[in-house]
Amino acid sequence: MPVRALYPGTFDPPTNGHVDLVQRGSRIFDHLTVAVLNNPGKNPLFSVAERVEMLQECTRTLTNVSVAMFDGLMVEFARKQGATAVLRGIRAISDYEYEFQMALMNRRLAPEIETVFLQPAGRYSFVSSRMIKEVFSFGGDVTGLLPPNVLKRLRGRMKAEKQ
Repeated sequence: MPVRALYPGTFDPPTNGHVDLVQRGSRIFDHLTVAVLNNPGKNPLFSVAERVEMLQECTRTLTNVSVAMFDGLMVEFARKQGATAVLRGIRAISDYEYEFQMALMNRRLAPEIETVFLQPAGRYSFVSSRMIKEVFSFGGDVTGLLPPNVLKRLRGRMKAEKQ
């Protein structure tokens, strides 16, 4: 029986750490859906459609990966997708505490769906979308931390906001 998994997140913007987890997840699962959360309350820099498009560009060579948008409960979307696993990345102990609580709640809501934790490659273990946006907004160099297509869009977005 093929194992379908979901990798949920806001991905605002997608980082090389996200892409690393997608690539590795695509080798573990028969199909991986990267699920972009529509949560306007987080005041995202990029629209859901833009984030979906960036992730599609980043994953186009991975034939068993798809990208979709969702809102509401992640486990309900996972069920609709036929997923029996959820992929989550953990960078540090602080991530683990939050992710552990979420995994336990998700298990309570959907005991048939397992949570699988992966660590990103060491060179991306400190990278978060929030940190990228903050460093970039102050003129810091984030080259090598974002896929080239995402960096290009980030530069364009920040330039447009300054005008």
